[in-house]
Amino acid sequence: MVRDAEANAEADKERRELVETRNHGESLLHSTKKSLAEHGDKVDPSTVEAIELAMGPLEDALKGDDVGKIKGGIQNLTEAAMKLGEAIYKASQTEGGSEEEPRPVDEDDIVDADFEDLGEKKRK
Repeated sequence: MVRDAEANAEADKERRELVETRNHGESLLHSTKKSLAEHGDKVDPSTVEAIELAMGPLEDALKGDDVGKIKGGIQNLTEAAMKLGEAIYKASQTEGGSEEEPRPVDEDDIVDADFEDLGEKKRK
Protein backbone atom coordinates (compact mmCIF):
# COMPACT_ATOMS: atom_id res chain seq x y z
CA MET A 1 0.00 0.00 0.00
CA VAL A 2 2.86 2.36 0.76
CA ARG A 3 4.42 1.55 -2.61
CA ASP A 4 1.14 2.39 -4.35
CA ALA A 5 0.98 5.71 -2.54
CA GLU A 6 4.56 6.52 -3.49
CA ALA A 7 3.96 5.48 -7.08
CA ASN A 8 0.87 7.70 -7.35
CA ALA A 9 2.23 10.65 -5.38
CA GLU A 10 3.28 12.56 -8.48
CA ALA A 11 -0.03 11.92 -10.24
CA ASP A 12 -1.91 13.00 -7.11
CA LYS A 13 0.15 16.19 -6.90
CA GLU A 14 -0.57 17.01 -10.56
CA ARG A 15 -4.28 16.29 -10.10
CA ARG A 16 -4.42 18.49 -7.01
CA GLU A 17 -2.70 21.34 -8.86
CA LEU A 18 -5.17 21.00 -11.73
CA VAL A 19 -8.17 21.08 -9.39
CA GLU A 20 -6.86 24.09 -7.43
CA THR A 21 -5.98 25.98 -10.61
CA ARG A 22 -9.35 25.20 -12.15
CA ASN A 23 -11.15 26.38 -8.99
CA HIS A 24 -9.15 29.60 -9.01
CA GLY A 25 -9.98 30.19 -12.66
CA GLU A 26 -13.68 29.54 -12.19
CA SER A 27 -13.80 31.83 -9.18
CA LEU A 28 -12.01 34.59 -11.09
CA LEU A 29 -14.41 34.23 -14.01
CA HIS A 30 -17.42 34.41 -11.73
CA SER A 31 -16.23 37.48 -9.84
CA THR A 32 -15.18 39.25 -13.03
CA LYS A 33 -18.56 38.63 -14.67
CA LYS A 34 -20.28 39.93 -11.55
CA SER A 35 -18.11 43.06 -11.48
CA LEU A 36 -18.76 43.68 -15.16
CA ALA A 37 -22.50 43.38 -14.63
CA GLU A 38 -22.42 45.81 -11.70
CA HIS A 39 -19.85 48.33 -12.93
CA GLY A 40 -19.53 47.82 -16.68
CA ASP A 41 -21.42 51.03 -17.37
CA LYS A 42 -18.88 53.05 -15.36
CA VAL A 43 -15.95 52.19 -17.62
CA ASP A 44 -15.17 52.80 -21.25
CA PRO A 45 -16.25 50.16 -23.79
CA SER A 46 -12.68 49.30 -24.75
CA THR A 47 -11.97 48.15 -21.18
CA VAL A 48 -15.11 46.01 -21.16
CA GLU A 49 -14.14 44.53 -24.51
CA ALA A 50 -10.61 43.72 -23.30
CA ILE A 51 -12.03 41.92 -20.27
CA GLU A 52 -14.50 39.96 -22.36
CA LEU A 53 -11.72 38.98 -24.76
CA ALA A 54 -9.65 37.72 -21.83
CA MET A 55 -12.56 35.69 -20.44
CA GLY A 56 -13.02 33.61 -23.59
CA PRO A 57 -9.64 31.83 -23.60
CA LEU A 58 -9.91 31.12 -19.87
CA GLU A 59 -13.35 29.58 -20.31
CA ASP A 60 -11.96 27.38 -23.10
CA ALA A 61 -8.90 26.41 -21.04
CA LEU A 62 -11.10 25.42 -18.08
CA LYS A 63 -12.76 22.78 -20.28
CA GLY A 64 -9.42 20.99 -20.67
CA ASP A 65 -6.77 19.62 -18.35
CA ASP A 66 -3.79 21.79 -19.31
CA VAL A 67 -2.69 23.59 -16.13
CA GLY A 68 -0.37 25.90 -18.09
CA LYS A 69 -3.19 27.15 -20.33
CA ILE A 70 -5.46 27.70 -17.35
CA LYS A 71 -2.75 29.65 -15.51
CA GLY A 72 -2.10 31.73 -18.62
CA GLY A 73 -5.81 32.50 -18.92
CA ILE A 74 -5.96 33.45 -15.25
CA GLN A 75 -3.00 35.80 -15.68
CA ASN A 76 -4.52 37.50 -18.74
CA LEU A 77 -7.92 37.92 -17.11
CA THR A 78 -6.38 39.21 -13.89
CA GLU A 79 -4.49 41.90 -15.80
CA ALA A 80 -7.60 42.88 -17.75
CA ALA A 81 -9.77 42.91 -14.61
CA MET A 82 -7.28 45.23 -12.88
CA LYS A 83 -8.12 47.82 -15.50
CA LEU A 84 -11.77 47.49 -14.48
CA GLY A 85 -10.86 48.02 -10.84
CA GLU A 86 -8.77 51.07 -11.70
CA ALA A 87 -11.57 52.52 -13.83
CA ILE A 88 -14.14 51.95 -11.08
CA TYR A 89 -11.84 53.62 -8.56
CA LYS A 90 -11.25 56.62 -10.82
CA ALA A 91 -14.97 56.93 -11.54
CA SER A 92 -15.81 56.87 -7.84
CA GLN A 93 -13.20 59.55 -7.15
CA THR A 94 -14.60 61.92 -9.76
CA GLU A 95 -18.24 61.28 -8.84
CA GLY A 96 -18.35 61.56 -5.08
CA GLY A 97 -14.95 62.61 -3.96
CA SER A 98 -13.97 61.80 -0.44
CA GLU A 99 -16.74 60.70 1.90
CA GLU A 100 -14.85 61.84 4.99
CA GLU A 101 -14.21 65.53 4.67
CA PRO A 102 -12.49 67.23 7.58
CA ARG A 103 -14.82 69.31 9.71
CA PRO A 104 -13.79 72.94 10.16
CA VAL A 105 -12.86 73.90 13.72
CA ASP A 106 -15.49 76.05 15.34
CA GLU A 107 -14.22 78.48 17.97
CA ASP A 108 -17.28 77.69 20.15
CA ASP A 109 -16.28 74.01 20.36
CA ILE A 110 -13.00 74.76 22.13
CA VAL A 111 -13.16 74.35 25.91
CA ASP A 112 -10.67 76.20 28.09
CA ALA A 113 -10.26 74.33 31.39
CA ASP A 114 -8.05 74.39 34.44
CA PHE A 115 -6.89 71.18 36.06
CA GLU A 116 -5.34 70.20 39.34
CA ASP A 117 -2.90 67.31 39.80
CA LEU A 118 -4.26 65.20 42.65
CA GLY A 119 -1.07 63.20 43.06
CA GLU A 120 -0.76 59.48 43.75
CA LYS A 121 -2.53 59.44 47.13
CA LYS A 122 -5.81 60.95 45.95
CA ARG A 123 -6.07 58.82 42.77
CA LYS A 124 -6.63 55.56 44.66
